[in-house]
Amino acid sequence: MEEEEEEVPRRRQLPDSNARYRDRSFWDSRYQDEGAAPAEWFGGLERFREQLEAELSPGDRILVLGCGNSALSYNLFQLGYTDITSIDYSPICIASVRDRYAHCPGLHWAVMDAQALTFVDGSFDVVLEKGTLDSMMVEETDPWNVSSEARVLLDQVLTEVSRVLRPGGRFISITFAQPHFRKRHYAQPAYGWSVQYATYGSGFHYFIYVMRKGEELSPSDLALGQSLHLPPRTPPPVRYLQDPDSENFLSAIDLIHHAKGRTG
Repeated sequence: MEEEEEEVPRRRQLPDSNARYRDRSFWDSRYQDEGAAPAEWFGGLERFREQLEAELSPGDRILVLGCGNSALSYNLFQLGYTDITSIDYSPICIASVRDRYAHCPGLHWAVMDAQALTFVDGSFDVVLEKGTLDSMMVEETDPWNVSSEARVLLDQVLTEVSRVLRPGGRFISITFAQPHFRKRHYAQPAYGWSVQYATYGSGFHYFIYVMRKGEELSPSDLALGQSLHLPPRTPPPVRYLQDPDSENFLSAIDLIHHAKGRTG
């Protein structure tokens, strides 16, 4: 695989509060400053290539949600996946990456909100996201007791993902969220998929969730999904480990300092 050329971006613009990670104007400003110079959350493709490629097939039509200025779409193109559509709700971001990768005819770019995809039903073999759902959850300080606003937001996105996946398609979510927190959001019967996960990284584990459209949830996953709708619980707090991520995104989010749970 031909690696995307390393660049040293300007000092990264960080928000004055975590809520700004959900603000389109913040991202527009940051992408205006950074351009399309590659920046990665949770590491570049080589850190999880083996797990990801196990779920991909030649000729897959792939949709990348919230692509930002990650080189992931380009790296997959270099591996031979040549039908990749990448979306982001920042027009400045999309203009930058479209210009940077104009020499790659199989890469397609669109300004679009993941909550309201404009593609027809069953358009894609694979939908892929890396850190996009995490950015939607940044105001959640207790992952055991997620706000109704966050639950609705994730449900809107996941409903759209399920809709645009063909039967047998895969939704792949790369995140720092542990299974007992995130899996219950994915394990909802309405989406019509099964849920599995793998990990990568050392010291701090990241998670790759794979949802397969048309497969049934296991009884244990179904029960876990139902727990999302139960009254709040208050488990004892446990400190998270931290990872020296290039974005240091984990340190920037209040969730890491206040969340309750155990690192996998």
